[in-house]
Amino acid sequence: MEDLCARLDERTRVRDGQRATVAELATGEPLRPAPVVVFPAELVEQRTVSPQALVAFRGNSYSVPPGLAGARVTVQHRLGADILRIATVAGAVVAAHRRAPDGAGRVVRDDGHVVALERAALTSFSDARPCSHKIRRPISKAALAEAARLRGLDATGPAAHVVIDLSTYAATAARLNTTPTPESTED
Repeated sequence: MEDLCARLDERTRVRDGQRATVAELATGEPLRPAPVVVFPAELVEQRTVSPQALVAFRGNSYSVPPGLAGARVTVQHRLGADILRIATVAGAVVAAHRRAPDGAGRVVRDDGHVVALERAALTSFSDARPCSHKIRRPISKAALAEAARLRGLDATGPAAHVVIDLSTYAATAARLNTTPTPESTED
Protein backbone atom coordinates (compact mmCIF):
# COMPACT_ATOMS: atom_id res chain seq x y z
CA MET A 1 0.00 0.00 0.00
CA GLU A 2 2.84 2.38 0.85
CA ASP A 3 4.39 1.68 -2.57
CA LEU A 4 1.09 2.67 -4.24
CA CYS A 5 0.93 5.93 -2.24
CA ALA A 6 4.52 6.76 -3.19
CA ARG A 7 3.75 6.24 -6.89
CA LEU A 8 0.62 8.41 -6.65
CA ASP A 9 2.59 11.17 -4.92
CA GLU A 10 5.13 11.22 -7.74
CA ARG A 11 2.56 11.98 -10.45
CA THR A 12 3.19 15.34 -12.04
CA ARG A 13 0.68 18.11 -12.48
CA VAL A 14 0.85 21.51 -14.11
CA ARG A 15 -0.40 24.39 -12.01
CA ASP A 16 -0.04 28.01 -13.09
CA GLY A 17 2.38 26.89 -15.79
CA GLN A 18 4.67 25.16 -13.24
CA ARG A 19 5.27 21.42 -13.14
CA ALA A 20 5.01 19.85 -9.69
CA THR A 21 4.38 16.44 -8.16
CA VAL A 22 1.26 15.64 -6.18
CA ALA A 23 3.39 15.39 -3.02
CA GLU A 24 4.79 18.89 -3.57
CA LEU A 25 1.30 20.31 -4.15
CA ALA A 26 0.00 18.59 -0.98
CA THR A 27 2.72 20.13 1.20
CA GLY A 28 1.83 23.55 -0.17
CA GLU A 29 -1.89 23.12 0.74
CA PRO A 30 -2.12 21.93 4.36
CA LEU A 31 -5.47 20.85 5.78
CA ARG A 32 -7.42 23.23 7.95
CA PRO A 33 -7.80 22.31 11.61
CA ALA A 34 -10.95 20.41 12.67
CA PRO A 35 -13.87 22.67 13.64
CA VAL A 36 -14.34 23.39 17.35
CA VAL A 37 -18.12 22.91 17.29
CA VAL A 38 -20.18 20.16 15.66
CA PHE A 39 -21.42 20.80 12.16
CA PRO A 40 -25.01 22.05 12.52
CA ALA A 41 -26.70 19.05 10.92
CA GLU A 42 -30.27 18.34 11.91
CA LEU A 43 -32.15 15.04 11.93
CA VAL A 44 -35.81 15.51 10.93
CA GLU A 45 -38.36 12.67 11.00
CA GLN A 46 -42.13 12.52 10.53
CA ARG A 47 -44.20 10.83 13.25
CA THR A 48 -47.88 10.34 14.18
CA VAL A 49 -49.14 11.40 17.62
CA SER A 50 -50.63 8.54 19.68
CA PRO A 51 -54.05 8.78 21.41
CA GLN A 52 -52.13 9.39 24.67
CA ALA A 53 -50.56 12.55 23.16
CA LEU A 54 -47.13 10.89 22.81
CA VAL A 55 -44.66 10.84 19.92
CA ALA A 56 -42.29 7.89 19.55
CA PHE A 57 -38.68 8.67 18.62
CA ARG A 58 -35.69 6.32 18.81
CA GLY A 59 -37.06 4.03 21.52
CA ASN A 60 -38.59 6.74 23.74
CA SER A 61 -41.90 8.64 23.85
CA TYR A 62 -42.23 12.41 24.17
CA SER A 63 -45.39 14.32 25.12
CA VAL A 64 -47.24 16.91 23.08
CA PRO A 65 -50.32 18.95 24.02
CA PRO A 66 -53.61 17.00 23.93
CA GLY A 67 -55.76 17.42 20.87
CA LEU A 68 -53.06 16.34 18.43
CA ALA A 69 -53.92 12.61 18.53
CA GLY A 70 -53.49 11.13 15.06
CA ALA A 71 -51.82 14.27 13.69
CA ARG A 72 -48.55 14.14 11.76
CA VAL A 73 -45.70 16.01 13.44
CA THR A 74 -42.02 16.58 12.69
CA VAL A 75 -39.40 15.55 15.24
CA GLN A 76 -36.27 17.70 14.96
CA HIS A 77 -32.95 16.91 16.63
CA ARG A 78 -29.81 18.93 16.00
CA LEU A 79 -26.83 16.57 16.15
CA GLY A 80 -24.75 17.17 19.26
CA ALA A 81 -27.58 18.93 21.11
CA ASP A 82 -29.58 17.40 23.94
CA ILE A 83 -32.88 19.12 23.08
CA LEU A 84 -35.55 17.53 20.90
CA ARG A 85 -38.21 19.71 19.23
CA ILE A 86 -41.61 18.54 18.01
CA ALA A 87 -43.37 20.72 15.44
CA THR A 88 -46.63 20.56 13.53
CA VAL A 89 -46.62 20.10 9.77
CA ALA A 90 -47.11 23.86 9.47
CA GLY A 91 -43.85 24.37 11.42
CA ALA A 92 -45.16 25.51 14.82
CA VAL A 93 -43.04 24.01 17.62
CA VAL A 94 -45.46 22.46 20.13
CA ALA A 95 -42.96 20.73 22.43
CA ALA A 96 -39.29 20.78 23.36
CA HIS A 97 -37.83 18.05 25.59
CA ARG A 98 -34.44 17.01 26.91
CA ARG A 99 -33.55 13.96 24.85
CA ALA A 100 -33.42 10.56 26.58
CA PRO A 101 -30.78 8.00 25.53
CA ASP A 102 -31.78 5.99 22.44
CA GLY A 103 -33.74 2.84 23.26
CA ALA A 104 -34.17 3.65 26.97
CA GLY A 105 -37.95 3.12 26.80
CA ARG A 106 -38.60 6.35 28.71
CA VAL A 107 -41.75 8.44 28.56
CA VAL A 108 -40.71 12.09 28.75
CA ARG A 109 -43.65 14.34 29.66
CA ASP A 110 -43.89 18.09 30.10
CA ASP A 111 -45.77 19.14 33.25
CA GLY A 112 -47.98 21.47 31.20
CA HIS A 113 -48.89 18.64 28.85
CA VAL A 114 -49.82 16.38 31.79
CA VAL A 115 -52.10 19.02 33.31
CA ALA A 116 -53.73 19.74 29.94
CA LEU A 117 -54.26 16.03 29.27
CA GLU A 118 -55.86 15.50 32.70
CA ARG A 119 -58.10 18.53 32.14
CA ALA A 120 -59.15 17.22 28.71
CA ALA A 121 -59.92 13.78 30.17
CA LEU A 122 -61.97 15.24 33.02
CA THR A 123 -63.98 17.56 30.76
CA SER A 124 -64.86 14.67 28.48
CA PHE A 125 -66.19 12.67 31.46
CA SER A 126 -69.95 12.24 31.49
CA ASP A 127 -72.38 10.87 34.07
CA ALA A 128 -74.83 9.93 31.32
CA ARG A 129 -76.01 6.35 30.96
CA PRO A 130 -73.38 4.17 29.23
CA CYS A 131 -73.95 2.84 25.75
CA SER A 132 -76.14 -0.22 25.42
CA HIS A 133 -74.27 -3.40 24.67
CA LYS A 134 -74.48 -5.14 21.35
CA ILE A 135 -77.43 -7.46 21.12
CA ARG A 136 -76.50 -10.97 20.07
CA ARG A 137 -78.91 -12.10 17.39
CA PRO A 138 -78.92 -15.59 15.90
CA ILE A 139 -77.58 -15.98 12.39
CA SER A 140 -80.29 -15.53 9.77
CA LYS A 141 -81.19 -18.21 7.22
CA ALA A 142 -80.04 -15.90 4.44
CA ALA A 143 -76.60 -15.55 6.09
CA LEU A 144 -76.32 -19.33 6.51
CA ALA A 145 -77.24 -19.86 2.85
CA GLU A 146 -74.63 -17.29 1.74
CA ALA A 147 -71.96 -18.93 3.92
CA ALA A 148 -72.78 -22.31 2.44
CA ARG A 149 -72.63 -20.86 -1.07
CA LEU A 150 -69.21 -19.33 -0.39
CA ARG A 151 -67.91 -22.65 0.95
CA GLY A 152 -69.32 -24.46 -2.06
CA LEU A 153 -71.85 -26.50 -0.03
CA ASP A 154 -75.48 -27.15 -0.73
CA ALA A 155 -77.56 -25.21 1.82
CA THR A 156 -80.42 -27.69 1.55
CA GLY A 157 -78.37 -30.90 1.59
CA PRO A 158 -78.03 -33.32 4.53
CA ALA A 159 -74.75 -31.73 5.70
CA ALA A 160 -76.54 -28.43 6.28
CA HIS A 161 -78.61 -29.94 9.12
CA VAL A 162 -75.93 -31.94 10.96
CA VAL A 163 -75.87 -31.30 14.69
CA ILE A 164 -72.88 -32.57 16.61
CA ASP A 165 -73.87 -33.94 20.02
CA LEU A 166 -70.97 -34.06 22.47
CA SER A 167 -72.95 -35.54 25.38
CA THR A 168 -71.53 -39.07 24.80
CA TYR A 169 -68.02 -37.67 24.77
CA ALA A 170 -68.69 -35.66 27.96
CA ALA A 171 -70.05 -38.76 29.77
CA THR A 172 -66.96 -40.79 28.77
CA ALA A 173 -64.63 -38.01 29.86
CA ALA A 174 -66.43 -37.72 33.21
CA ARG A 175 -65.97 -41.45 33.85
CA LEU A 176 -62.25 -41.20 33.05
CA ASN A 177 -61.79 -38.33 35.52
CA THR A 178 -63.00 -40.37 38.50
CA THR A 179 -61.03 -43.12 40.27
CA PRO A 180 -62.73 -46.49 39.99
CA THR A 181 -63.94 -48.05 43.25
CA PRO A 182 -63.86 -51.82 43.99
CA GLU A 183 -67.69 -51.98 43.68
CA SER A 184 -67.68 -50.43 40.19
CA THR A 185 -64.98 -52.85 38.90
CA GLU A 186 -67.08 -55.92 39.89
CA ASP A 187 -69.87 -54.86 37.53
